[in-house]
Amino acid sequence: METDEAMRVLPFQLQFDKPVASQIKIAEWNPEKDLLAMATEDSKILLHRFNWQRLWTISPGKSVTSLCWRPDGKAIAVGLEDGTITLHDVENGKLLRSLKSHTVAVVCLNWEEDAQLSKNDFGNIPTYEDRTSRFFPPAPRIPQMPGLVSGDTGFTDDSEDSFRELANSSHQRFSILCSGDKDGSICFNIFGIFPIGKINIHKFHVAIPNADEQGTCRLLNASIYKVALSKDLFHLTVLCSGQLSQEELGGHGMHGLHCLVLDTSIFSKRKDELYQVALQASNIEDLTEVIRESLTVMCKQWTDATHTFHEKFDSLSTLIVDNGLDSSPQEEFLSLLGGARTSPPIHQFLANSLGEAGVKRVSKAVCGAGKELQLIVLNHLQPAAEIIGFRMGELRGLSRWRARFHGIGLDEKLINNATENSGMFLVQVERFMRVLSSVVQQFSNFFNWLLKCIKLLMQEPSDQLPRYNSELVVIFLKFLYDQDPVRQLLEPSEVDHDVDVDLETMQSVRDLVNFGGFSDCNYLRRTLLKEFQLLESSFKEAFLMPFTTISTKILCEDFLPLFPLPSSPTSVFIPMSVSYYKGISQPHQASDHDFIDYVSFQVPNEPFSDIANCIGILRGFMHDMSSIKKGYTSLEAVLLSVPSGYHCVDLSLYKDGQIVLLLNEACTSSENSGEACMMIVRTSDLPFVSVSRSPYLDHWELHQLKDSVFYLQMGNAKVRIIPHSVVAPLAVSASRGVASVYATRKRALVYILEEDEDEVSDTE
Repeated sequence: METDEAMRVLPFQLQFDKPVASQIKIAEWNPEKDLLAMATEDSKILLHRFNWQRLWTISPGKSVTSLCWRPDGKAIAVGLEDGTITLHDVENGKLLRSLKSHTVAVVCLNWEEDAQLSKNDFGNIPTYEDRTSRFFPPAPRIPQMPGLVSGDTGFTDDSEDSFRELANSSHQRFSILCSGDKDGSICFNIFGIFPIGKINIHKFHVAIPNADEQGTCRLLNASIYKVALSKDLFHLTVLCSGQLSQEELGGHGMHGLHCLVLDTSIFSKRKDELYQVALQASNIEDLTEVIRESLTVMCKQWTDATHTFHEKFDSLSTLIVDNGLDSSPQEEFLSLLGGARTSPPIHQFLANSLGEAGVKRVSKAVCGAGKELQLIVLNHLQPAAEIIGFRMGELRGLSRWRARFHGIGLDEKLINNATENSGMFLVQVERFMRVLSSVVQQFSNFFNWLLKCIKLLMQEPSDQLPRYNSELVVIFLKFLYDQDPVRQLLEPSEVDHDVDVDLETMQSVRDLVNFGGFSDCNYLRRTLLKEFQLLESSFKEAFLMPFTTISTKILCEDFLPLFPLPSSPTSVFIPMSVSYYKGISQPHQASDHDFIDYVSFQVPNEPFSDIANCIGILRGFMHDMSSIKKGYTSLEAVLLSVPSGYHCVDLSLYKDGQIVLLLNEACTSSENSGEACMMIVRTSDLPFVSVSRSPYLDHWELHQLKDSVFYLQMGNAKVRIIPHSVVAPLAVSASRGVASVYATRKRALVYILEEDEDEVSDTE
């Protein structure tokens, strides 16, 4: 017996047993490194090395509802209860991107990259060069708001390259991030950052297999549990709950758990086109964010500077009124400039209220802000606008290849409009720089004149002061003292204010339109902010077309009722898993497909009392609809009976067609929580049987398997006894051969699963 026990224990080597401060509710192993990400009940995300060294902890501020690693392991996606998806850097946990794709909790995430590298006509794997780097320096970053600590804006600082790497997808393999929420919506994002589709399983009409008449059904009150995109990107398997509605064949079916297969072949068939569009569009969206934040920072800095100016100079109006005069501050200054006798309010203002120190302080605030705005334009806003123009030109070229890109929604007319707007915005940036330079120059000239006046009033030498231009002082007092053309171009307003443009200039613009290249004659009447808003709107409209087009091409191909559920919402956890295994063929199926889908789930004891305490495993469902049309079924299933005295806590599909089960001992005494065990079962050893499909919604196929249950025994499987009761989740790393489980006493246990992996190297 001791020898048998030793043989059973050998495949499961306990690496360590560590305490955890808060109960873990979600855990995911990094696919490329020995790193374990965990979400706790107190809404924190922890990242640990295999040796349990903690690398970082972050608090998103909202409850974490799902986790998923990018396929290369360099970023992790986090689903939150408010529908937000955040992407974080594996190195330090910094926020890389935030997506608001859903309105309710994101309950599941799946990030899959293309496993089949397509070849071109010459037998080579095509790569897509991002030509931007040939003509432009690296893309600008978001400017730092004065007074903010790096990271407060939600993006990484300039010293980090993670955000740039996430945005620059030219070196990445094509990948799709799928996310499902509790209201039945599924969103798709290329590279995890560019939205390319959204569907709601409530709206699907599905053909019913084997029906005597052509019937369809719909899924009502659906809630998604799991989504898994196939390795070839052709299909998406969805586990969800809901009520099937079948009007043609008898109305509503029972509320239960269902398995759906969605046709996502558009991602694989048009991945080359989608790759190129997402590469350009995602970078354009990043640069648009740079422009938006640049305008925000510029408006804030200039507003603060002009506030300092008016706060100081508005006191002159009060002094004029107190002295019984009805003149304006501009008239008093012009009188002083003309050589007239200094009036009491001007003398009091310059000598007492303002003074030489006040002039220098206000001059530093206004002129310093002007120089900062110029730097932001030169280092951030203008480079971003120029690169956007180039990338829109790339998209414009793609949109003209209608045979390839029209089918994914790249509309030539919308792209042309967005390209023209990007050019118009560059013209507006140039105009803004001229206006800003002129305004700063006139402010500086006005302050130099005031310093000269104060020196004369105080009878102090003024030979060393900078020179001033009297004509510019007059222009400043007439047009800039109580007006602000810079702020007008930057600040949002509820009422659209047109910029005054002389008739001669407008006629010149109309003449230029006749030569072609652009069609908008009124762009000079718009402010810089208004032009940016128009630019942003044209981008959204242009990129919405691929999003809408792809969404309409994602269809529900098949569905399978699994088992009934209570009609009232419950929070009962149902162990389930979906995965795809390569190179596992079925006897009746040709090797047309490299991957076979496996769906495993715990069967509820009610209403299946005759197959209680069982685990259901399905395979081949992904291709069953096409198989039925060929005259056979590819759907197979098996029921695993959990050993007597145990019940399933969680399960996970593992590599090479294996299933890892986490079982708890059923305890009758409250004083003894009992023990648990972890078990590995090979699917190749299981007696799968074909499952025939039924056209009736109230017929559950699991009943067909009650006479062919496979009984698991503690002695005929790889088993590791755990001396404590355990709780979900079970996290298994297929690439690293390790599994983590959590004891009820807030302990984390990590096991090495395979005999040939006696040690797992630490992450470098």
